Amino acid sequence: MAVLNKIRQRSVFLIAIIALALFAFVLADVLKNGGFSTEKSQRILGSVNDEDIEQQEFAGLVDSQTARYGAGITTTQAVNAAWEQEVRRILLDEQYDDLGITVEQDRINDLLKEALQNDPNFQNDGVFSEQKLREYVATLKSTNPMMYAQWVDYEKQLANNEQQQIYFSLVKAGINTSFKEGQMAYELENNLRDLEYVQIPYASISDDKVSVSKEDISNYIEKHKADFKSEASRNLRYVMFSESASATDEDALKGSVASLLNKRVEYTAATKTNDTVSGLAATTNHEEFVNEYSDIRFTDSYLFKNELPVAIADSLFGLDEGAIFGPYKDNGYYKISKVIGVSQIPDSVKASHILLTYEGLANAASQTRSKTEAKKLADSLASVIKGSASKLAELAPEFSADGSKEKGGDLGYATKGRYVKPFNDFIFNGSTGEVGVVESQYGYHVIRIDDQKNKQRAIKLATVAKEIEPSQETINEVFNATTKFQMAVSEDKNSFEKVAKSENYTVRPVNSIKALDETLPGQGSQREIIRWAFNEDTKTGDVQRFNVDGGYLVVQLTSKTEKGLMPVDQASPRVTPIIRNEKKAELIKKQISGKDLNAIASANNVSVQTANGVNLKNPTLAGAGTEPKVMGVAFGLDKGAVSNPIAGDKGVYVVKVINVTPARKLDNYASFAMQKNNADRANVNVVLLQALKDAADIEDRRSDFY
Repeated sequence: MAVLNKIRQRSVFLIAIIALALFAFVLADVLKNGGFSTEKSQRILGSVNDEDIEQQEFAGLVDSQTARYGAGITTTQAVNAAWEQEVRRILLDEQYDDLGITVEQDRINDLLKEALQNDPNFQNDGVFSEQKLREYVATLKSTNPMMYAQWVDYEKQLANNEQQQIYFSLVKAGINTSFKEGQMAYELENNLRDLEYVQIPYASISDDKVSVSKEDISNYIEKHKADFKSEASRNLRYVMFSESASATDEDALKGSVASLLNKRVEYTAATKTNDTVSGLAATTNHEEFVNEYSDIRFTDSYLFKNELPVAIADSLFGLDEGAIFGPYKDNGYYKISKVIGVSQIPDSVKASHILLTYEGLANAASQTRSKTEAKKLADSLASVIKGSASKLAELAPEFSADGSKEKGGDLGYATKGRYVKPFNDFIFNGSTGEVGVVESQYGYHVIRIDDQKNKQRAIKLATVAKEIEPSQETINEVFNATTKFQMAVSEDKNSFEKVAKSENYTVRPVNSIKALDETLPGQGSQREIIRWAFNEDTKTGDVQRFNVDGGYLVVQLTSKTEKGLMPVDQASPRVTPIIRNEKKAELIKKQISGKDLNAIASANNVSVQTANGVNLKNPTLAGAGTEPKVMGVAFGLDKGAVSNPIAGDKGVYVVKVINVTPARKLDNYASFAMQKNNADRANVNVVLLQALKDAADIEDRRSDFY
């Protein structure tokens, strides 16, 4: 009671404490999520020059990209394409506004006329009718809101394309090349030098003769900041735990497949009795047997030897009808095969046909003929052609719905499998001269077999295949091993390599992952892992397990690099060779004395080389490759002059000018000015857009949403 009285006496104080605690909890969550503006942060995906890109609207653009390309594009690719589209739109809209570029309805009407003038739906007596166009749009607006919305978007796209055309044309109009620039372009290609030179390669000095420190690399980065701007990146390492079948699993599956060969007793639920079931060896209904017991359905076709798996082709192809082969392992399955047919099949067939479509087929939208009528007509045509084979060429142009009608139905020669199965089976299993009617998903084919080449042995197989999969026991063992490893390396984040090595696991490092990357090397699309690596709550050393196709990945974040100048460790592979060569160049220069090329070459165990007819447009030295710095020095020398040592890309050079051939003077350089002008204008679109991007203030938060 005394305790309760004290609580009552201090109730106000306790309430205040609880309120403060709750407030602190809420405040911490708010601060963790970026302050009190979380609603905006959850709504805004990015911005371009202070114009926000709404996530919801952007999602619509992503959906449009996905719909446009279908299965040929991943989500990340669709996101990237939509982002580029939206950034481009905003940047160009700003330019249109600044320059007053607009496209009014009258101009849109002109554009519609240009686009639709050959469409018969908008013509009167072959002439474009604006009245018909207006009636069409009015009908859409009143009867089909969805189609009308698409029409409005179409008009907007026409207007946008016109704005772009005007804008880029204005910019291109401001690009003009003077005759003097044309002369310079001409002389760049036609001023020639014949040279002799000595190259002392950097490789002539071993790497251990020079040292490159972290300070050297840091100083180089500071001097070349523009070349070492870096996106945010992450380094990971992971161990893969594969849910693959064990040797025990494979042995059990192999035995199971082998048991299907002979008859056995099986319990039938429908009759509640034990029935004797024929095995593959004795069954006569091979298609039914395979489709009931195999993971791969029965294929009713003959196979040449080169169509069989290479490892077992010799053993299988020589068997007689009724013979059994297997169990054998092939492409992730255990299989057992029975030869159920042997025949002589041509390797190519020449055929002609007439295709008759009917109402309801995907390839016959305007056809009104019924299926029954099509079959009747096909039989009638086949009867005529059987009486006179040459009639097919006469009938095809009139009746066939296939493009081959222009050649009298002639399809030429084809190898097995080129056509749909019913068509393929008829021409390869039939005889030369045979005429018949075959039905496929395209309609009825009236076919004549014109020629069959190179008949050879082929076999038909009934193959029972069972996919090699891990047992539940194996799956459990993999999960337990994964969990054990994850727990061990989570407790001691520095033990990843050590624990993996002790368990004989392979650690795979993955470096320089970017926020919008989609794949991990060797693992395909793993967007979830990349998002985890860039999550602000994920710290260096953190470990996480991820479910992936075929097992698990245990991943550790090993380092973070934020946006800005590239850190020394990351830049080192790129910068170290540059600095090393600079230091080697200084050592080599000290070895060179005098201006005699032969003496310099002899002292350095190299030879004097020649490069004749070189120019500055293609700064290449015969025998050395592209060396722009060396060529620049050479073209600044007079005939007979010898250069000082030059540090090039591949070594240190000393160059002597043997001959100078000035470009022949022309009366007019207009053609060269025009060539340069056209080249400059051709690059405007790409260069201008990149310049607008570089000058823009762009905030990109795509990785927070996708």
